[in-house]
Amino acid sequence: MTLSTGPGEGSAPDYRLATEADAEEISDVIRDVVEGPNPVVFDRPWSWEEVSMWRRRLGASGAIYVAVDNGEVIGFGALDYNTRQPETATLGVWMRSEWRRRGIGTVLAEYLLSHAREQDFRRIVGSVPDNNEAALSFLSAIGALAPLINPESRFELPL
Repeated sequence: MTLSTGPGEGSAPDYRLATEADAEEISDVIRDVVEGPNPVVFDRPWSWEEVSMWRRRLGASGAIYVAVDNGEVIGFGALDYNTRQPETATLGVWMRSEWRRRGIGTVLAEYLLSHAREQDFRRIVGSVPDNNEAALSFLSAIGALAPLINPESRFELPL
């Protein structure tokens, strides 16, 4: 897959599972998302401690993947399991504003979907805020079933 480059040295980002050391930079990405238009899922910034606790809670079933450019976390994606529906996971991808619409979120989603299959999840769900055309475009790119009219709607992605 060819990716458009953004700020940095012109190379494609690296992708990997998040570590404890990434919590502060993931927190910075969340802050950027919350300050922008149409934040998805997060309604306030999270501290690095909250990110760290979330990552530990996910254990082996869930996952947080990061996209890293020039040593900086530029975006992340998370797969969170649903305790009420064991075969269902929630997927979300968030990028720093200057890195959006470059295909990086799609690559993060592909890593998360692969992880979901390895963990035997059968269904992926998530939220799409009203009037977030960028999110709808992204979801379409990864094959999600999302309504065209979306007042705080959810998407579903069968595996």
